[in-house]
Amino acid sequence: MSTTEKIAKFITKLFPVWVVLFAAIAFLSPAPFKPFATYIPYLLGLIMLGMGLTMTLDDFKLVFTRPKDVLYGVLLRYIIMPSVAFLVAKLLGLPPSLAAGLILVGACPSGTASNVMTFIAKGDTALSVTISSVNTILAPIFTPFLFLFLAGTLIPINAEALLIDILKIVLFPIILGIVVRTFASEFVNRVMVIIPLISVLSIIAIIAIVVALSAAKLVTVAVIAFIAVALHNALGLGLGYGASRTMGMSHKKAKAVSFEIGMENSGLAVALAIAHLDPIAAIPGVIFSVWHNFTGSLLAGYWGSKDEETVATLKK
Repeated sequence: MSTTEKIAKFITKLFPVWVVLFAAIAFLSPAPFKPFATYIPYLLGLIMLGMGLTMTLDDFKLVFTRPKDVLYGVLLRYIIMPSVAFLVAKLLGLPPSLAAGLILVGACPSGTASNVMTFIAKGDTALSVTISSVNTILAPIFTPFLFLFLAGTLIPINAEALLIDILKIVLFPIILGIVVRTFASEFVNRVMVIIPLISVLSIIAIIAIVVALSAAKLVTVAVIAFIAVALHNALGLGLGYGASRTMGMSHKKAKAVSFEIGMENSGLAVALAIAHLDPIAAIPGVIFSVWHNFTGSLLAGYWGSKDEETVATLKK
């Protein structure tokens, strides 16, 4: 293993630690971070480019070989999380900006971390990758529509501007990444080791900037925002698993769908909130970025260990 690879693995493995550390620094000393607010869309575009570089056309083949599984995963993703976000916001009586931020998180596509968690949980990783890919490609259609429908009564929303931003910072970079991977695979394979590192550093930077921008108001909303995010995430994971099992999916498939629903592309929510709403609306996305990795890791570890025990028991 090269030195670069060791450094990359060390930094990515401790992702939650770095997030908390730099968020704390940004909260205590926001001034140095605030001037970088305009770079948030570019940082997210860099993350999406990295995602595209890890994708191939094979990631979409399950659309044709197992269309029902993929359809269930996509529909449940865009039905459960936006609806749960809206209900949680109403239940907790969140202020309009905070409620809109939570709904925006729910309306965004699933995050790439869901694929890792599915793998650790011994779920259907191929299904997870395909659902993530399809969800992301459909985001320019579903995210603005769902957000406008659920949050349009809370705050003014320019759906057209939202759509254009999603195309620019999500779809175009991903398509570019897939094209580069297809026609320059040798080059991509050489730089693949640093792609997760670049993504992690970009997410950390985004979170630190957002915390700095909202530091003055963060104290007053931190507790209720955390409760809202925790409920949103837990209900997403639980309902995702339960609904997919009800639809006849196996335990292995249901684990994949659970992570696809409960884990969000919260970085996208943060970038869109900063661009179109206000810094407070970005807080749910910031908290979600840390929290869903924590709960996802716990659940993945539990499922993975439990399934190993089941297999060992059956072999006796």
